[in-house]
Amino acid sequence: MKGHRKYRLGDLQLRILQVLWRHGPASVAEVQAKLEGQPLAYTTVATMLRKMEDRGLVQHTQEQRRFVYRPLATVEDVTRSIASDLVDRLFAGSIAAAVNHLLDYRQVSRHELEELERLIQQRKKREG
Repeated sequence: MKGHRKYRLGDLQLRILQVLWRHGPASVAEVQAKLEGQPLAYTTVATMLRKMEDRGLVQHTQEQRRFVYRPLATVEDVTRSIASDLVDRLFAGSIAAAVNHLLDYRQVSRHELEELERLIQQRKKREG
């Protein structure tokens, strides 16, 4: 993961990014309205967006009298960072241990198992 930025995001930060990824640029009020889960005050969302901008996660432009925020962090970069951090911190870097844990403690359909097998075979071919 060298050269990739590490993202440590709180639950609210991740939820806000998910709104922006799904719906595109949005004002504070639009983000507030589209956030899933317990409703949050406008000021809470505005404060979090300002903090996220300070961290380089989002950027705003001004349209008329409102700030419109867009994500700077991509879905791929955040997903890669969080997944790698999880595997490193909880499973000492072992992908096999992480997958084994998920297979033991999550419901896995036959279709998902077949998909995992397909992905493993695909990766084996690619690695030579």
